[in-house]
Amino acid sequence: MNGHIPVLFVEGNSLAEAWEKSVLEAYQKGCDIKTEYDKPEDPPSKDCSMTVVIHDPLAEPMIHRDMPGGLEDLQEYVLEVVEGIKDHCVRNADDPNDTKWEYTYHQRLFDYAVPGIEKPFDQIELIAQKLAKVPYTRRAQAITWKVWEDNTCYDPACLQSIWCRLLKGENDTWYLNTNVRFRSNDAYKAAFMNMFALIQLQQKIADRITELSGKKVKLGRYVHQADSYHIYGSYFEEFKNRFLNAIESRDFDQRTYNYSDMKDIMEEAIPAIRKKAANMCRD
Repeated sequence: MNGHIPVLFVEGNSLAEAWEKSVLEAYQKGCDIKTEYDKPEDPPSKDCSMTVVIHDPLAEPMIHRDMPGGLEDLQEYVLEVVEGIKDHCVRNADDPNDTKWEYTYHQRLFDYAVPGIEKPFDQIELIAQKLAKVPYTRRAQAITWKVWEDNTCYDPACLQSIWCRLLKGENDTWYLNTNVRFRSNDAYKAAFMNMFALIQLQQKIADRITELSGKKVKLGRYVHQADSYHIYGSYFEEFKNRFLNAIESRDFDQRTYNYSDMKDIMEEAIPAIRKKAANMCRD
């Protein structure tokens, strides 16, 4: 140990390929370090600073079978991030007795409230408007951190920023390149769903730019950066038995799904997911 946190890089054509590579790289080359969530008996986590490049975010196979959770959970998370089906669960920051959630990513991105300013900022709409007007601008970004709240809250936002820029390719087609940064990202139990949902958000931004500008916009590369990309020691046994065992016993095709094959199943669950979310945090 030289006191340096490893800085690691992986790339893949599809989400499933790149995520799997990133988890293996973090496990094999990450440093051993404790976290603020550890119990005394927990082993240290594997940790690194990670950059993941997904060259074709919508390429198949898109879904990894060994993501924690199922297809309905994945669909629910997409709706939470992209549509805000759980924004009503966010606590009232002016009420110290309100113990609901500190944030949702949708609320921070689409409804970013600042004390003293009456109207919240729809940062995703602002990204689309900026890029529709000036495709090469370097100012099209959204942030989540609220310095007046997040430095003292128990559960501050892990996602920090989304940055987008357009580059023109062949046949008069523009490509939306997206960089996402997390301060902290659970490589095994959170990163896949984070990436999947944020790629859906990337598509939403691209569609909105097309609507505003008339330009044909497709998805360019998606870059996922995490200052702390970690595998918790508390679940090492589960990780080894499920994820690592699958790597050793099944080929890549057996470890993945095509999203196109699963999309109808996932979308059939949407009405029940919406009903479930609507009933949350109502006590």
